[in-house]
Amino acid sequence: MSKKVTEVVEELALPILEELQLELVEVEYVKEGKSWFLRVYIDKETGVDIDDCGNVSEKLSEKLDEVDPIPQNYFLEVSSPGAERPLKKEKDFLNAIGKNVYIKTYEPILDEKEFEGILTSYDGNEVTLEVRIKTRKKTIVIPFEKVAKARLAITFS
Repeated sequence: MSKKVTEVVEELALPILEELQLELVEVEYVKEGKSWFLRVYIDKETGVDIDDCGNVSEKLSEKLDEVDPIPQNYFLEVSSPGAERPLKKEKDFLNAIGKNVYIKTYEPILDEKEFEGILTSYDGNEVTLEVRIKTRKKTIVIPFEKVAKARLAITFS
């Protein structure tokens, strides 16, 4: 098969999600122990519920059986990305402006590779965070190509 499993699943899932007015956040295909897991994370502005996950699981399972892109046995899991949702697409970063985020970089920036703070801007090339260092606030600008991982971050006051 020339396409990766996640790409094929994404192609199969998108029309289903569009019909149900849901958004695809991420598709993962991972081996844990002896078992393979196909995880599809979905969302919508008001949040997803168990019915949304069940509907997508049922419809996607039918499509996967039809196309059969995965040779081995696997478990299909459809769920919400959770409170610490990953930021992958431009839209994710734009929606996260003003929110607390965690960013890990491929290489150090100002001698650090992990940052947590308020996302103040994103322009496609740079991510700007306002971080708190003890009692001071500092603005950190991170080139987007250096972002290895980004997600919303929950803070406990």
